Amino acid sequence: MNIGQAAKFSGVSAKMIRYYESIGLIPPATRSEAGYRNYTTQEANSLRFIRRSRDLGFTVEQISELLMLWRDGERTSADVKKVALSHVAELEAKIGELQAMANTLRELANNCHGNNRPDCPIIEELAEHTGSRPRAERPALARKTPRFGMDMPASSRARKASSSTS
Repeated sequence: MNIGQAAKFSGVSAKMIRYYESIGLIPPATRSEAGYRNYTTQEANSLRFIRRSRDLGFTVEQISELLMLWRDGERTSADVKKVALSHVAELEAKIGELQAMANTLRELANNCHGNNRPDCPIIEELAEHTGSRPRAERPALARKTPRFGMDMPASSRARKASSSTS
């Protein structure tokens, strides 16, 4: 089957198939006399395996290891389980980090009045570690809404265009 057929069969785009080939995740495809890639059913099944592994969030390195284990008739299920449980631990750590982020943002949003005043604990928290002085310590500046193209510096091309039309 050609790359388009392999892509349709496996659910992996042709672009990703070429990428997986370039990084060595799959072996280079055989080529027709015209230079087109040809894939066997087994190679297309490998692409399906890769797609399912990516859907579960495995990294390319983990997928490479899983492919080797899949192809190895002498493998032990303990080896496969080790890879899967390691990935589960990574996912759980990431879930914990995402939950912590969501909790922080929820707390900040709950403390924000959400009114027409400029005071905002969300902005204050984001700016806390930037090294700039907190809003309360900065001198009050007149607020002006930027008018893009008017208040922003013109690019050299825009300056050149305006000077040539003058």
